Amino acid sequence: MEAGNRTGVSEFILLGFSEDPELQPLIFGLFLSMYLVTVLGNLLIILAIIFDSHLHTPMYFFLSNLSLVDICFSTSIVPKMLLSIRTENKAISYMDCLTQVYFSMLFPILDTLLLTAMAYDRFVAICHPLHYTVIMNPHLCSWLVFITWLIGVLTSLLHICLMKHLTFCRDLEIPHFFCELTHILELACSDTFLNWTLIYFMTGVLGVFPLIGILFSYSRIALSIRKMSSSGGKQKAFSTCGSHLSVVSLFYGTGVGVHFTSAVTHSPQKVSVASVMYSVVTPMLNPFIYSLRNKDVKGTLRRLLNRTTSCLR
Repeated sequence: MEAGNRTGVSEFILLGFSEDPELQPLIFGLFLSMYLVTVLGNLLIILAIIFDSHLHTPMYFFLSNLSLVDICFSTSIVPKMLLSIRTENKAISYMDCLTQVYFSMLFPILDTLLLTAMAYDRFVAICHPLHYTVIMNPHLCSWLVFITWLIGVLTSLLHICLMKHLTFCRDLEIPHFFCELTHILELACSDTFLNWTLIYFMTGVLGVFPLIGILFSYSRIALSIRKMSSSGGKQKAFSTCGSHLSVVSLFYGTGVGVHFTSAVTHSPQKVSVASVMYSVVTPMLNPFIYSLRNKDVKGTLRRLLNRTTSCLR
């Protein structure tokens, strides 16, 4: 393998959560259940938005993209872990590991930028309602999603290009359940200064700045809501923003939790558990948050399920 010759390795070993054979069926069942719920829940959100013309608005356009990203994020991690448990083979090839690193960086970047676009959409809808249809036109929404994907793809590709020049030591065991960039860099024998510099820089640019944008948008939204004289208008504004704020809090909260856990503990198990919240639990909970807090989505899902049930009879 050409890549293996350059790096000096052909595969890594993913240690996972536990080597206790008695726990493997429990871990397998738990993650299989969460993965199926993630795929089904987000797929229902996407289908509801596609089939209901009332949901063909910028907010739900961004939401459908977010649901697609959540499905892809879980799919890039969980199936390989389930296969490893089932076959009792913890090895992952160098190229498969590199691919997993790429997607484990791409989809969180897309999540971050899509949540920022959704915050801007709510800002325009509440603070500039008379100009909403003009500003948030289909052309702008399409460009925002395109730019989001372009930034995510190029950033992840840049990380991979730098990784391909690394050489690795003989200790190829990764104390994690998937190939995560920082864990891979810790196994490298060659200089990783550029890799870590890029990580810190991109974390600031694609993590901190979008969060600042989200906080700015919602600070302006809060001021606009305070000025509303109608209690009904305030309630409607809170309901449209509540779901998005919950998802933002969950996404950033679990992301910060992963980095905080990595910084304060050297226990691989604790870091892995924190990563589960970020990479598996959050994508699973997002459709529940949007469907339970949104009357339009709940109504569409109910009609969609009733129609499906009628067709099966």
